[in-house]
Amino acid sequence: MYKVVIIDDEPLARQLIRAFLQSHKEMEVVAECGDGFEGFKTIQEVNPDLVFLDVQMPKLNGFEMLELLEKPVSVIFTTAFDEYAMKAFEANAVDYLLKPISKERFEKAVEKWLQLNTTKQVQNLEGLSPNNIYEGYQHRIVVKDNGLIRIIPANDIHYVEANDDYVKIVTKDGSYLKKNTLSNIEASLDPQQFIRVHRSYLIPISQLVRIEPYEKESHIALLQCGAKILVSKSGMVKLKTNLGW
Repeated sequence: MYKVVIIDDEPLARQLIRAFLQSHKEMEVVAECGDGFEGFKTIQEVNPDLVFLDVQMPKLNGFEMLELLEKPVSVIFTTAFDEYAMKAFEANAVDYLLKPISKERFEKAVEKWLQLNTTKQVQNLEGLSPNNIYEGYQHRIVVKDNGLIRIIPANDIHYVEANDDYVKIVTKDGSYLKKNTLSNIEASLDPQQFIRVHRSYLIPISQLVRIEPYEKESHIALLQCGAKILVSKSGMVKLKTNLGW
């Protein structure tokens, strides 16, 4: 039985979510909260499997509440404001439901969480494989692309390049700019899967084809996508450590 907590300052919104969940016998609503502060305390006490979380609430909003949690929790955001979608996905939300929430859209969000949860359980049973993104790290990057929100799975990234105040994320579908630093992107991704090979480049190990000597003590990494990435001396040390050379 999965434990569910509903956090929303609107009683009718909580009632609707509870009603929608009645068809899911594998899920039990163990608590309802009317503000972020109460929600924070409840999550600490009951350790839920899934939280339905409103954004704008008294005392603490949804994002502020999440920042207080020491242990990550699966969240489906529920809100009347679409401007928070970008931030929600950057917070690794499972999904983002806009009020008024339809039953069909609600079911898609729950099914998405059930699939993600099943995948995680299988990985825990089978052990970690080279294609897994370890728990605690982001498995996607969210960018704005011509006014749209684009979610880039980590497995689709060819490489990430520093670009002034931005980073350029190169994927199989094209490249995208995100206002961030390469260090922040590096810290958010699994270090067993992504290596900072140069002060300007971050590459996934899965893309690596071969490494060739370059001038002085540097090297060139050839990637499956055809890119040639400069590898510094320290980057080479990281690669050797990661690959067990």
